[in-house]
Amino acid sequence: MNFGGVEENVVTREEFPLSKAQEVMKDEIIAVIGYGVQGPGQSLNLRDNGFNVIVGQRKDSKTWDKAVADGWVPGETLFEIEEACERGTIIQYLLSDAAQIQLWDTVKKHLTPGKALYFSHGFGITYKERTGIIPPADVDVILVAPKGSGTSLRTMFLEGRGLNSSYAIFQDATGRAFERAVSLGIGVGSGYLFETDFKREVFSDLTGERGSLMGAIQGLMLAQYEVLRENGHSPSEAFNETVEELTQSLMPLFAQNGMDWMYANCSTTAQRGALDWMGPFHDATKPVFEKLYKEVANGNEAQRSIDSNSQPDYREKLEEELKALRESEMWQTGAVVRKLRPENN
Repeated sequence: MNFGGVEENVVTREEFPLSKAQEVMKDEIIAVIGYGVQGPGQSLNLRDNGFNVIVGQRKDSKTWDKAVADGWVPGETLFEIEEACERGTIIQYLLSDAAQIQLWDTVKKHLTPGKALYFSHGFGITYKERTGIIPPADVDVILVAPKGSGTSLRTMFLEGRGLNSSYAIFQDATGRAFERAVSLGIGVGSGYLFETDFKREVFSDLTGERGSLMGAIQGLMLAQYEVLRENGHSPSEAFNETVEELTQSLMPLFAQNGMDWMYANCSTTAQRGALDWMGPFHDATKPVFEKLYKEVANGNEAQRSIDSNSQPDYREKLEEELKALRESEMWQTGAVVRKLRPENN
């Protein structure tokens, strides 16, 4: 398929329908390990699509209880992690990056010849010298990475839509790695699947999270909010002009029609300003993105993540940082603004 003049390998639901995916997977037992961020959405979508799915999770944990509430039955479709790994012919390794490192020895011993090891993030494999996650040579190693949260994956599935995903083959031991990966991609509810590799997936993912998806957009919005507040604008005005109009009005429009359409369909005053100022913002931020990508590619970002997540007080420090973000004036104002939206009144 052609994207802006560049050809890419893409798999759609029309050319690889659900019925074909079900046929490919008819003799497989999919063991979803982890029930945190991606586990619920992927496992529930697979189950609803008629695949043979079991969940592996620590017993007597909040996530075990959540799995039970979602209809997984202890001893039938819900097991301790090790038993699920033993039963599964495909192990979907959906724990956090830190937890994948900790549990690797447990999972690895159940990767018998012909099984498949499935990831939704390329971190563990790409940085295998740092993580120690080195699969045996006689198993398939595949990836399907939905381009959004597990919550979005599930919500869009229930709405009859699909969340686009990338797919990759790191190791094809059986000759079936491609059809296994694509079948699982269709099964979890992908809108379409585009080809990547483990390294490109993790490089783009880490850059995106730290960049326009979360880190950069928070930094950009906070900077504008602060400038407005420092120049006498009220919290409500600063928040509405910085966040609310972007997320509630403009994002849905350019998500549907593109930013080029947005530029063509706003006021002439907005057009002139946007065209004049996009250059300075591009020039100011591109060096930051270049530095960010270099830090991802050389492994420094991965090492920082591994080091911080392995600290015994990591959770406490993380909560302190999240609390500061949550209690900042901008997001306290945001909480009030959200309550005032018409749908909440």
